[in-house]
Order: sequence, then structure tokens, then C-alpha cells
Amino acid sequence: MPSTPVNTTTDEAILLELVDEHGVTIGTEEKLTAHQAPGLLHRAFSVFLFDSHGRLLLQQRALGKYHSPGVWSNTCCGHPYPGEAPFAAAARRTFEELGVSPALLAEAGTVRYNHPDPASGLVEQEFNHLFVGLVSGTPGPDPEEVGDIAFVTAEELEKRHAQDPFSAWFMTVLDAARPAIRELTGTSAGW
Repeated sequence: MPSTPVNTTTDEAILLELVDEHGVTIGTEEKLTAHQAPGLLHRAFSVFLFDSHGRLLLQQRALGKYHSPGVWSNTCCGHPYPGEAPFAAAARRTFEELGVSPALLAEAGTVRYNHPDPASGLVEQEFNHLFVGLVSGTPGPDPEEVGDIAFVTAEELEKRHAQDPFSAWFMTVLDAARPAIRELTGTSAGW
């Protein structure tokens, strides 16, 4: 019987699921503690949503974020609450951050990585569940979460990535999601 998701918060303390190298839950830890160097391996998710023109919805993380503020990243990323399915967390956070629900959301595999953030000293030590889908409606970002948004083609993404700061994990999750993105968009051009 699946456990009930728990949003355990006390003065903004949020618990994350710690996992082993195979993604099996082995415990919980407070979010900030899990990101302190050298980082504790924890469950995460990354979402890539596309519009009807095959453009990727990017978000610029709000300047008030404790981790990687002001950088561009994929549509949405975050952490499931302990006991919450990654798919449910991805759909929930996409709505909370961007004000839209995916018209389609499909699993696109997992990727494990370790990305230190030199600016903050925090570490993304994650077992990340990837999702691709289609955006439904017009985004209405929460300004406490999202500083800006942009819909980009593969070519525009390449140019933007060369000139603007992006999250340390962005290319890792994008590369891992590329096969599912190509299947979703029906093209291999650029993606």
C-alpha cells in the first residue's frame, strides 16, 4: 500500500526523500541540509513542456530562490514530498510555479547526477525523474518562484545557453530527456 505524501513543514523546513543509487527510498532529510556539501542523494524531478509549435518553455528562477537564483532552467524542477509520486509532484509544482497544468505529461526516464553550485556552495546530488509534455493554456508564473519565462526553439535555446546563465543541472537533464523530447515533438532537429 503506497504511503500518503507528507508535506512536513516547520518554519519552512521541507523534508526530501533520500534514496540509494537505484532510487530506493532510504530516509528523509531537511531540504537545505540535503543540499549542503557534499550533498545527500535525494529524489527530484524535471519537467520539459512544449507548446503547439514545438518550442520549449524555459523559466528563469526568481531572484529570491535560495539555490541558483536568477538562472534559466527547464520548465519546472523540484522535489516530491516524502511518499509523493514523482509524476504527481511534477504536475503539482508545474501548476504552482507556472499556473498551468500539462495537457500531456509522460515519463522520460531518470538520471543521477552530482552538480555543485560554486556561487552558493550547495550541491545537487539527485536521482532525477524526467517528464516531457505539452503546455496547456497561458502561463501565469508565481513571481516568488519564477522571474521570467520564454518559449524557445532548439536553435534559440542554443544561442540563449551560450550567453545567459543556466542552472548547473540543465544540460544533464536535457541530454537525458532528449530521446523522449524527440518522440514527443516528432522531430530530431535540434532536440
